[in-house]
Amino acid sequence: MSDVERHELARRLGEEGLVVLDVRTPAEFRGEAGYPSDARQGHLPGARNVDVRDLLAAADAAAIRELVGAPDGAEVIAYCHSGGRSAVAVGLLRAAGYDARNYVGSWCEWAASPDLPIE
Repeated sequence: MSDVERHELARRLGEEGLVVLDVRTPAEFRGEAGYPSDARQGHLPGARNVDVRDLLAAADAAAIRELVGAPDGAEVIAYCHSGGRSAVAVGLLRAAGYDARNYVGSWCEWAASPDLPIE
């Protein structure tokens, strides 16, 4: 399955059956500890936050599914700051049975686009 591009994700925000998963740290998600080079801090509207370290520490697929909390049949799009942590997360999500894709541009790209919404 292909990666997600910014324009597709922006168009699909809020779509039923789509879960946007921010795999950065909780402090990054809240906009308290982001990278100084980012034009804005925060997260994508409606995103859920599960630190990739928590996904890595999960004992099995059931534990990952409990952390993510997405319903069966949901598509999960993961993002982080620049696509690396979310690429790892996508592998774990797929192993747990999710239809998962990576937003490679991630927060770095999203935050640099003032026309895109943030929370």
